[in-house]
Amino acid sequence: YLKSVNQHPGLTGLRNLGNTCYMNAVLQCLCSVPPLVEYFLSGKYQAALHNENGESAAAFGCLMSDMWHGEFDSVSPEVFYSVLGKQYPTFSKMTQEDAQEFLVCVLNELHQALKKVRAQLWCFRDWSVKETSIITQLFEGQLSYKITCLECKTTTDRPESFTILSLPIPSKSACSLQDCLECFFQQETLTKNNQIYCSWCRSKQDAAVKATITKAPQIIIFHLKRFEWQGRRRRKLSTNISYPLSNLDLSPYSSPLFYKNAEYSLCAAVNHSGFLNRGHYTAFCKHSVTKNWYCFDDAQITKIPNSSVQTDTAYLLFYTSQGLLCTCKQSATHGK
Repeated sequence: YLKSVNQHPGLTGLRNLGNTCYMNAVLQCLCSVPPLVEYFLSGKYQAALHNENGESAAAFGCLMSDMWHGEFDSVSPEVFYSVLGKQYPTFSKMTQEDAQEFLVCVLNELHQALKKVRAQLWCFRDWSVKETSIITQLFEGQLSYKITCLECKTTTDRPESFTILSLPIPSKSACSLQDCLECFFQQETLTKNNQIYCSWCRSKQDAAVKATITKAPQIIIFHLKRFEWQGRRRRKLSTNISYPLSNLDLSPYSSPLFYKNAEYSLCAAVNHSGFLNRGHYTAFCKHSVTKNWYCFDDAQITKIPNSSVQTDTAYLLFYTSQGLLCTCKQSATHGK
């Protein structure tokens, strides 16, 4: 069906190819991130493509264009689905898969196709090499794990990059996103089989470990760990987790030396309703032009009030830095 005259660019549904709601929900969220939309609609990605593994990124760029410049209410993501399935056969079987695992693969595939290699500063008697792409520029952050030997009190710092933060859910009934963050960033004690090797003591010792954000991404993605193993069975936590639509403050978990923009606003969310094997994924996305929220349920799109964005089915939350002043309105307008 053709779009109505009053329908805005970017409001395009994705047809379900057979148990592919997990893919559609993730793609709607990625195609609602303003700087990523701007990058692909501007055509900048074409100059960065690597021929050996650029097929997925090219298909993603075409899908992005169809969703923002297309003339139809819904389009088929079949080409992207087929291309990605060559690299990740798990997602080619038309079976219900995990949206978070799919998102990890999509971000990795786009990074590999668009990355540039550059040398960093001389460090530790060697050159360090950093691979950068639009994916790392937008989504990659860094944690620092402060590890303290409880025997000799020696402290070391171990950096670790991330694109998605998987947060534990500390309550089975109700909690907040801040509760999940506090649980993730609280200090832990490593004992018994989890002891660390202390180079000063020259033996394994109990240790205290505490994580801190030393570099926050422009877009931070939280994965709420609703699926957990209980014995040999996997179960879903249906905890009602409250989360802010704006002014999410990450400064309590961040190094005071680095933070410029500590506050974030929600721009998209992937929801999972139902059970483990009979669930359904949808997406809530904030339109970058109209500033309204919409529910994307495969090919169906419904405008929703801000009050409806808060649900007990949230699974992936996409937050953008409030200091990130970027819109795809101009790009979308030029493409019409």
